[in-house]
Amino acid sequence: MRRTILKTLLAAPAAIALPRFAFAQAAPEKSKLTIAVGGKNLFYYLPLTIAEQLGYFKAEGLEVEIPDFAGGSKALQALVGGSADVVSGAYEHTINMQAKNQPIESIVLQGRAPQIVLAVSTKTMPGYKSIADLKGKKIGVTAPGSSTAMMASYVLAKGGLKPSDVSFIGVGASAGAITAVKSGQVDAIANLDPVITMLQRDNLIKVISDTRTLKDTQAVYGGPMPAAVLYVHNKFVQENPATCQALANAMVHALRWLQKAGPSEIVKTVPESYLLGDRSLYLAAWEKVREAMSPDGLMPEAGPPTALRVLQTFEESLKTKQIDLSKTYTNAFAKKAAAKYA
Repeated sequence: MRRTILKTLLAAPAAIALPRFAFAQAAPEKSKLTIAVGGKNLFYYLPLTIAEQLGYFKAEGLEVEIPDFAGGSKALQALVGGSADVVSGAYEHTINMQAKNQPIESIVLQGRAPQIVLAVSTKTMPGYKSIADLKGKKIGVTAPGSSTAMMASYVLAKGGLKPSDVSFIGVGASAGAITAVKSGQVDAIANLDPVITMLQRDNLIKVISDTRTLKDTQAVYGGPMPAAVLYVHNKFVQENPATCQALANAMVHALRWLQKAGPSEIVKTVPESYLLGDRSLYLAAWEKVREAMSPDGLMPEAGPPTALRVLQTFEESLKTKQIDLSKTYTNAFAKKAAAKYA
């Protein structure tokens, strides 16, 4: 009897401490959220899908709706227009919006390599030799103004062309993009996996610039280039810190899961439509971009300066703007989330 009482007394502090630890984080100020995204089926946004499908948002006290737009620029418009609270999109938008005096801020990093590929059509440009050959051509992008258009513009600039020297055509990030290349609607394409791997399999494209791996990203941009993030208005961060923490927690939880997940787990978790009718090809594409996923949600210190330098290469308006990169992102929420899901 004495032993039983003693065991109970010794266990009591731990039992009391657990609930206090579990409820240390404040409840989200805004529990119902709309997260806009442009091309949700892409690996670029896979952490978002994982967080949704595995219930990580719900576990953090959030009820999210995720409308899918044709491209990142459209998702940004939803935030600016007030129909979305959060965007899962390219980090570069935070820089461009600060230049327009509409400050937005990244609260968690999803990708540490853009995963965007620029390729020419083997059908309409079989004799392609250099970037100069793209002058006057049509380049398919997820949507004009999106990260795919920015990547293409940068590669063009390095080759001596301006964005105005080509026509950017919005083709989306799924079957429509594949059809655009097959039918000859575009002469080149800037898109992501699994779309790119499918086009490569059918010998429909010739890759001229690739950012699917860390090594290739370094070669193209000359430094680490942030990819997808969750970004919000700066005011939202100030007024909803607990909500931002919950969002970061869910995303880092998803990133940790992706670090350990096997191919079969990935296929079981994503919607069937993401596979585009070819499971084995989807998995082959996943292996090409696996290392592009952030392991912890933290923005690398050298990432924002690289992004600004890249944008200033082809966006004249940014060359004369004073950009405070410290206001385009915060690692505060990701650090706490990384500690929680260490």
